[in-house]
Amino acid sequence: MKLSPLAHQANAHDDAVWSVAWSGAGEGLLLTGSVDESVKAWRAAGDGLEMAHAYTGHTLGVVALAAAPNGLVASSALDSLIRVWSVDTHETRCVIETPPAENWQIAFAPGDEPAHLAVAGGVSGGVKLYSIEQDGGEQLEKPSPRFRTPSHAPTSSVLPQSVTYSPDGRRLACGAMDGTVALFDVGTGKLLHTLAGHAMPVRSLCFSADGKTLYTGCDDGHIHAYDAEHRSLTDALPGHKSWVLGVAVSPDGSALCSCSSDATVKLWDVGQRSCMQTMSDQAEAVWGVCFAPGGGKVASVSDDKSVNLYDFV
Repeated sequence: MKLSPLAHQANAHDDAVWSVAWSGAGEGLLLTGSVDESVKAWRAAGDGLEMAHAYTGHTLGVVALAAAPNGLVASSALDSLIRVWSVDTHETRCVIETPPAENWQIAFAPGDEPAHLAVAGGVSGGVKLYSIEQDGGEQLEKPSPRFRTPSHAPTSSVLPQSVTYSPDGRRLACGAMDGTVALFDVGTGKLLHTLAGHAMPVRSLCFSADGKTLYTGCDDGHIHAYDAEHRSLTDALPGHKSWVLGVAVSPDGSALCSCSSDATVKLWDVGQRSCMQTMSDQAEAVWGVCFAPGGGKVASVSDDKSVNLYDFV
């Protein structure tokens, strides 16, 4: 397996780019969110990227993106708003207003037509589910609108930093400032168990395609692999020299990509649990990395305002 540089877009935004997602099936559209308050959609064009559309509406920086197979995209910003819109029509589906700092990370429920959005962040120390079926994003009463982290204490140490669904949509994983990872049952809101091993903020996490393994990226510079069913730490992958800001698994489950504030992207062989390649094509912290839905491309975004696109073979 290998990453090969395909396109580099310098100054893709007017400020740092903190989030990236891929919309649609196959290669689809690449989406980037920036501190400049905008979201942009891109297509590969030669050795660069061609902007297909720019989405505005936020009044503070965009910190997270989530994309669904049906073309819906959610952007979450420091203005405490989550905007859900269509990449096909460019129309806004709904706008969700959250309490201040309660929307640091977001994730769509799995499925071709997701109806719910999980939102993590804030001193409440948990995750909330919102319906995206109507404007305003009604909080769901069933399942539980709030999934509380183990301590149940609204302190800065348990601020949720990351959230993801298992592929079957039955579990939610939430990483916190104190290094713990909590797994919840989506249907009941019940805490299933906690995963220990990190002692610093867990900024990113993702499940393997079969849902059996949970990968976490932490400020300690390590990536952990957990057996999500038996609550055990199965491996630790060192290599980054600073915070691990993003982790993403390939659709076929064979590879893992990570990005870091050490300004690198690393490619890992999941079977061998070893780093196969390190890319140093961006000058500052790399905040996000993701695989295309078809698995053949990888994108990364950085504090240096750039977007990189790689072939993955």
